[in-house]
Amino acid sequence: MDKERFDLAIVGAGLNGSLLALAAGEAGLSTALIDRVALTTMSQAGFDGRTTAIAYTSQRLFAALGLWDEVAAEAEPIRDIRISDAGHDGRASPLFLHFDHREAADEGTEAAPMGWIVENRFLRAALLRRLATCPQVELIAPDEVTDSKRDLDKAELTLKSGRRIATRLIASAEGRFGSMREDAGIGARAWSYDQIAIVLVAKHERPHRGVAQEKFLPGGPFAILPMTDSSTGEHRSSIVWTERADLARRLLELDGPRFQAEFARRFGDHLGAVAPIGPRWWYPLGLVHAERYIDTRLVLVGDAAHGIHPIAGQGYNLGVRDIAALVEVLIDTKRLGLDVGGADALERYAQWRRADNFTMVAATDLLNRLFSNDITPLRLARDLGLAAVNRVPPLRRFFVRHAMGLVGDLPKLIRGERP
Repeated sequence: MDKERFDLAIVGAGLNGSLLALAAGEAGLSTALIDRVALTTMSQAGFDGRTTAIAYTSQRLFAALGLWDEVAAEAEPIRDIRISDAGHDGRASPLFLHFDHREAADEGTEAAPMGWIVENRFLRAALLRRLATCPQVELIAPDEVTDSKRDLDKAELTLKSGRRIATRLIASAEGRFGSMREDAGIGARAWSYDQIAIVLVAKHERPHRGVAQEKFLPGGPFAILPMTDSSTGEHRSSIVWTERADLARRLLELDGPRFQAEFARRFGDHLGAVAPIGPRWWYPLGLVHAERYIDTRLVLVGDAAHGIHPIAGQGYNLGVRDIAALVEVLIDTKRLGLDVGGADALERYAQWRRADNFTMVAATDLLNRLFSNDITPLRLARDLGLAAVNRVPPLRRFFVRHAMGLVGDLPKLIRGERP
């Protein structure tokens, strides 16, 4: 096999890896996408049960790649966000912070949603359909990397099937605990929050009207995220219910009626009668942040570089910005006739993404520590702080624009342009 067969080989075909493969392939980079799991299984309803918050600027990238038309019908706009503190009984404090999507709009322009909630299975299915029609991308799954060799001139992957892949650059999109990062000797700051996120779908009597809510309970945030109505017309929301690990395990063991009682108490009655539907999933929560994002002919993207707490719903959007920046750097490098896997290109990517990622890592860690407790003085300070921000429109607008991804040095794809 020719050593220059691929410009980019991506290990891990989750939401980040698949999106990177599509963005790179559409930009003209010959790309291999490798995963140990058959890709079609990732779009099945029972694969993980999660939804993803697609920020406004991430949606622009999807549109630029021709992907948004594939998922728009399954995407529910987030028009408002309401944030409040709550006690053990689930009752929200009368002091709260409310974000309205119209606050971020420039004068004379139409207000866009802050984001959209999409079920992961629909995102994966859409990505798979687009990848199947992209001639620059080769899908290699199911298969598995058993060995890798990287030096200043080339990189090579050996697969379990016996195939050997030669490439200019390897991208690890394996997630928080991928082997490529460890094999490269890249350390990471990592710790557990001793929390578990219980993920489920709930149906409720009244429509959510595009309002996302986050209540900070003593054990962690309880997020109610608007979903599209079901095929039967049921009003639905995606729930990310964070609790201390020991309590979460006990909750998951409850039978249907007792679980329903605990869930309804925390959810509240603002949308009328409410009940979980379908299975319950659960995920331990922690933080992982790589000490560096690059090594010789290796780059980390998404959770492989930074796995954060879901408290702000921004983990995937950080990965999308990684992808947009990396593809722009690689295309610029290739147009100059330079090596896309060279140290200069990778360092440019790392410098571009380091500040944005570190800021979000630190912010989500601080927010979780500040809000996931029942210390009375802290509760009072939190309530007063939320209410104070709520009374200052310029501050609200800043936070809304930040949540939409409109702050910072934005790559072209994030601006809705091709690199």
